[in-house]
Amino acid sequence: MIQAKQELQQALARALARLAPAAAPPAAFESPRQAAHGDLAITAAMPLARQLKKNPREIAQALVDALRAEPAVQRWVSALEIAGPGFVNLRLTADARQRVVAEVLAAGAAFGQQPTNGQRVMVEFVSANPTGPLHVGHARQAALGDALCNLFASQGHPVHREFYYNDAGAQIATLAQSTQCRLRGLTPGAPGWPEAAYNGEYIQDIADAFRAKATVQADDRAFTASGDADDLDGIRQFAVAYLRHEQDLDLQAFGLRFDRYFLESGLYTSGRVQATVERLVASGHTYERDGALWLRSTDFGDDKDRVMRRSAPAGSDAAAYTYFVPDVAYHVDKFERGFAQVINVQGSDHHGTIARVRAGLQALSIGIPPGFPEYVLHKMVTVMRGGQEVKISKRAGSYVTLRDLVEWTSRDAVRFFLISRKADTEFVFDVDLALAQSDENPVFYVQYAHARICSVLAQYRGKGGEATDAALAGADLSLLVAPTEQALLLRLADYGDMLGRATAELAPHDVAFYLRELAAALHAWYAAERFLGEDAALTRARMALLAATRQVLHNGLAVLGVSAPQALQRAAPAPAEAAA
Repeated sequence: MIQAKQELQQALARALARLAPAAAPPAAFESPRQAAHGDLAITAAMPLARQLKKNPREIAQALVDALRAEPAVQRWVSALEIAGPGFVNLRLTADARQRVVAEVLAAGAAFGQQPTNGQRVMVEFVSANPTGPLHVGHARQAALGDALCNLFASQGHPVHREFYYNDAGAQIATLAQSTQCRLRGLTPGAPGWPEAAYNGEYIQDIADAFRAKATVQADDRAFTASGDADDLDGIRQFAVAYLRHEQDLDLQAFGLRFDRYFLESGLYTSGRVQATVERLVASGHTYERDGALWLRSTDFGDDKDRVMRRSAPAGSDAAAYTYFVPDVAYHVDKFERGFAQVINVQGSDHHGTIARVRAGLQALSIGIPPGFPEYVLHKMVTVMRGGQEVKISKRAGSYVTLRDLVEWTSRDAVRFFLISRKADTEFVFDVDLALAQSDENPVFYVQYAHARICSVLAQYRGKGGEATDAALAGADLSLLVAPTEQALLLRLADYGDMLGRATAELAPHDVAFYLRELAAALHAWYAAERFLGEDAALTRARMALLAATRQVLHNGLAVLGVSAPQALQRAAPAPAEAAA
């Protein structure tokens, strides 16, 4: 069907060019809202009608007439129909639908993927300062960011994963002070304990390791403790390395590695922050007021001008840059590294930084596109367990950590659940549901579809059937005519287009939606038909369709970083299980 859709898209492009030679709309198909309306839909008649100042149904009829003259339409389309205000619905031939099985079996793990295009993409995500364990918000970022990276890779982009953090700011100073207090025997709530200090038990763990003169090794740094409670700078460096190591353990539990850890302090030591400020001043988009340096960000769509450098406190010569200034310098660095697309995955509390960072980049006038960088902002995650909201983690002291979720459920459940909703919607992570072996658990529902297919294919091969999926490619696919088979074939054929749409729209949740729909189509077919029957040719065709469905389930789960198990045990066997 992939071949059929490609040829039909080329035919549509030619037909549209004949109707509107000067400005033909893109040749694109959509899925009809109702399956009864057909297999593919064309909506181009409506925008063309406005452009040509004609009735959209008149345009739709002209489009249908032009399409009927196309050899690809004659070969792959059984019916063309006009509906509503000017929709054109296509019904594909059975051959067009059935071909997807052979296409999947031929491509295998590469089905749905595009060839390398050389357009490098950077995704920055997690980016947690090393002041404590990674919490559930970081977990959502990890799931979203890694799935986005896998999506872009599937579409031919070389992908770079980056983690940005501050190792020398006010939060790090608080971390060092908190650890020093623990080294001196103070505990949270005791006299002398700083109000702003971190209270989690992990602070005591850091202090104990520092006192023992331990050496800690993280992915991007290592440090050996002096054991001296008065060595505040040594405490700071040790605490950062210790917590970066803890973050690495969290990320390892999640199955995630980064290509680079970028330090905010490096932007200052390299002179990038100062150079960026000087370029902004030279651009004429800054001004001084009340002893502070301001960026005239309203020139670039911001709702108000922003302070770049605060006035020095009384009795001090030191003036501090506000936090968005190093952000601007960091994104100049990203741009100069030559990435075609840069995406930041952050919490929705970062919404206010978007306009000011982009304003700073545009004020530099160095050729950075107006929409650079792109953002995926996610909302908060609430964790439920035993019907109650979980707010406290022994590990962190005040929040549930990424590792808590993985230990309570599984890596697969955490990844799938946190991608299963749009990023900009709040999400409830139900621990009990994530452990349930039932259709209500979305990751189990999808993984069970894969395992169910493995079971049937194992039975088939145990009775002397073809030993490999590739050997099934020669099955007589014209026998796949049952309504549930037709629905499953169409769902398989949409996999590649879905990946393209999800990538373009920065929407990894679309992959989770698709997998649930594919699993539903498989389960419906499984309940309706007999697979290991007396008709050898039909059995072989159905084994080929099962093998293709298993491959696409495997491919889609891999995009989400979720495993595709060959066996799973249901809590209660389905009545249709005997169908095999």
